[in-house]
Amino acid sequence: MRYDLPHAGPGQAIGLLGGSFDPPHAGHMHITREALKRFGLDRVWWLVSPGNPLKTKGPAPIDRRLEVARRMAAHPRVTVTDVETRIGTRYTAETLSTLQGLYPRVHFVWLMGADNLTQFHRWDNWEWIMQNVPVGVLARLGDRMPACTSPAARRFAAYRLPASEGRRLPYAACPAWCFANVPMLDISSTEIRARGDWT
Repeated sequence: MRYDLPHAGPGQAIGLLGGSFDPPHAGHMHITREALKRFGLDRVWWLVSPGNPLKTKGPAPIDRRLEVARRMAAHPRVTVTDVETRIGTRYTAETLSTLQGLYPRVHFVWLMGADNLTQFHRWDNWEWIMQNVPVGVLARLGDRMPACTSPAARRFAAYRLPASEGRRLPYAACPAWCFANVPMLDISSTEIRARGDWT
């Protein structure tokens, strides 16, 4: 294992929460705690990305985002990492494929909010992601309908685990995904930037 990558033991269930974290906020930590509990994860890694290919404007410098994320995620089961920068990947499917090669005995789960599931079909190689990595979706009640009727949800409807079986997700045969309704904090990175609190 390369010394500059996060540690994960054989058989561990690791949730991967990717994003620009521009800026990190309490909502990210709230989703992380819920994912640890709902999906029976050993740890969650925050994958602070160099940039989002679907966004035209670049985020704040990655060193600053990492620094703030590490202060925000002061939790013994959360690791903040710039692994995509270190392994040289840009798209989620590419990142997941590389991580599976580097950690062949780890059970990875891709974590996303319902808003991401709604437009998941626009992601590069999104079907490969669904077919190769279990996906945990966390949503507030208002986000449920658009996400559950999205192209990705319809395409993989037969492989959805009930929320009551969410702790099986890391070990389920792919494709497998689970939708968990959680009480959400009413906060977003977009709103924080719009207020001018992150410059």
